[in-house]
Amino acid sequence: MQEDSANNGGEGRVVFSTKKPNPIDIHVGSRVRLRRMILGMSQEKLGEYMGLTFQQIQKYEKGVNRVGASRLFQLAYVLKVPVQFFYEELSFGPSPEGETGFAEPQSEGFILDFLNTREGLELNRAFTRIREARVRRSVVDLVKALADDEEKG
Repeated sequence: MQEDSANNGGEGRVVFSTKKPNPIDIHVGSRVRLRRMILGMSQEKLGEYMGLTFQQIQKYEKGVNRVGASRLFQLAYVLKVPVQFFYEELSFGPSPEGETGFAEPQSEGFILDFLNTREGLELNRAFTRIREARVRRSVVDLVKALADDEEKG
């Protein structure tokens, strides 16, 4: 975004750059990808349900193509989520007063980033299928030990 005061009588109108994807489009696309992956659905299958090619789905997921209102509604229906799901976790940064309202602390953002990866989703799915608490605890201990070894080596 940039401010354009020259063409607006000096009033400071906000203009979105057309050279790179808008951060909101990128966020919405990442939420489409996250939900699709949680459901274990391929881009091809989602495209089939939507009447689109998998390349179009890729462009939506990367934020290259903007998702229109009717298409967003269709995505919500196919992915079985409310439309507002695509805007959850959207951050505009701190308010001018420095308040963050109900936003999650920045330190928790890495969790969403991890869950948005294929490995994160696979690990999460497999872990939640483990029924015994003792076995789940052992898995957590194993992962911690492996992470400690990575840091040392």
